[in-house]
Amino acid sequence: MPYDYKPYAYHRPPGLTAPEPRHKVAIVGAGPIGLAMALELAQHGVPSVIVDDNDVVSVGSRAICWSKRSLEILDRIGIGARCVEKGVTWKVGRTWHRDREVFTFDLLPEDGHKMPAFVNLQQYYVEEYLIEAAQANALIDLRFRNRVKAVEQAADHAVAVIETPDGDYRLEADWLIACDGARSPVRAMLGLDFDGELFEERFLIADIEMAADFPSERWFWFEPTFHPGQSALLHKQPDNIYRIDLQLGWNTDPEEERKPERVIPRIEKVVGHRDFRLDWVSVYTFQCRRLRNFVQGRVIFVGDSAHVVSPFGARGGNGGLGDVDALGWRLAGVVRGEAPEAALAAFDRERQFGADENILNSARSTRFMSPEDGVERLFRDAVLHLANRVDFARPMVNSGRLSRPCVYPLVAPDATGLPEVSRPGAVAPDAPLADGWLLERLGVGFTVLAIGCAAPEVPGARALALPVTPELAARYLGGAGAAVYLIRPDQVVAARWTACGVEEIAAALTASREGRT
Repeated sequence: MPYDYKPYAYHRPPGLTAPEPRHKVAIVGAGPIGLAMALELAQHGVPSVIVDDNDVVSVGSRAICWSKRSLEILDRIGIGARCVEKGVTWKVGRTWHRDREVFTFDLLPEDGHKMPAFVNLQQYYVEEYLIEAAQANALIDLRFRNRVKAVEQAADHAVAVIETPDGDYRLEADWLIACDGARSPVRAMLGLDFDGELFEERFLIADIEMAADFPSERWFWFEPTFHPGQSALLHKQPDNIYRIDLQLGWNTDPEEERKPERVIPRIEKVVGHRDFRLDWVSVYTFQCRRLRNFVQGRVIFVGDSAHVVSPFGARGGNGGLGDVDALGWRLAGVVRGEAPEAALAAFDRERQFGADENILNSARSTRFMSPEDGVERLFRDAVLHLANRVDFARPMVNSGRLSRPCVYPLVAPDATGLPEVSRPGAVAPDAPLADGWLLERLGVGFTVLAIGCAAPEVPGARALALPVTPELAARYLGGAGAAVYLIRPDQVVAARWTACGVEEIAAALTASREGRT
């Protein structure tokens, strides 16, 4: 059955009656990123108010591929298990050139992780779960049908003028976080624009409802016989919904291509003449662009309001949750007076790095799918020809290399001989424990994690000592008998040692908290 878009209740905000006290944090946009931002701040004891101009979840499936790291973040804020239970779990991707399979990949070839490699779940479900969690949280004030119509900045706060069905009011906050999407009104109000590249390419998205037995895999075609000269993608979603993406070319009319009489024949060529119902249709243009700086005075841009990439690779929503992950603990530290405002520069630096990595891979994917005539096309076709014959060519097949968390280039203590997977700047890899999972034990503050030895007691961090297990040894020790890790609140490795004193750990913790790494 199609999703039931029920409106959420509008409540008259207090600012219409009398000036509201200044809030610590105001968030513009109640999509997945804005809602996750509020829940992440609440984990650290920081209250926020969210305003959104709408009163329903997003129409259409939109973001559907949620990566392992995003699921870990969603699990930390309370909805990860629901997403996995409802979603379609997958880890295998298959790529064809015309009618020949040329490349297959496994995104999580090892066991011993709580979360799967990827889950396909429509954005409206993720928003529904986040809204329920936000409304149940006493630290979050969620206001629907509250539209930001102007933004002003002062040295120590921002002011938003909010339009409601009952009139306008002013909302002051120490910090305003813009999570209002790729066409961000807040960005426009501040006179900011993206730098980057707009590709002359269009794709059709069609969600169809049908009963089928396609496996839970990602299927991608270059130049399939059912769509000659172009590319196509098929994903399975819950509720018998299938996502189909079809490359259209630049010289197409988006309005014409959305019409059912043009969409349905295209879909029939992919899935055959079977009973299906169009659930949602959209046409999008490839672009890889970002703001030069995500922190603009007292306004912080997060998610699509800060950076946009081509949809292939599932980097949009997952990249936005990476922003939430990097910002929440830092902004909480600033709000509580435990960290200087300079700590936010570290967020800006790290997430610019993450956005640039996503943009690089997304641009490469786009060029591989839509090569220019000449050398680019010759190279692409040669790689596809070789990929099912020789091993070296297979990693070159780029059908939208999928989202993975970046490794931040931290300047931090790092012992030699320990595994690359857990080096400073990387997300601490999960591992099974006798009583649960490692990431569940890390909490929301700094953690001194000791494996195979005692955990030093360091002010400002909790100590966690674990015995050696095969999974912990493989992911954290390598050939070492024991090691000590400093894990940040966002579960990123801040530093590691095979031998250290309390003073060294304390210095690394202070440097990380203040953004000096």
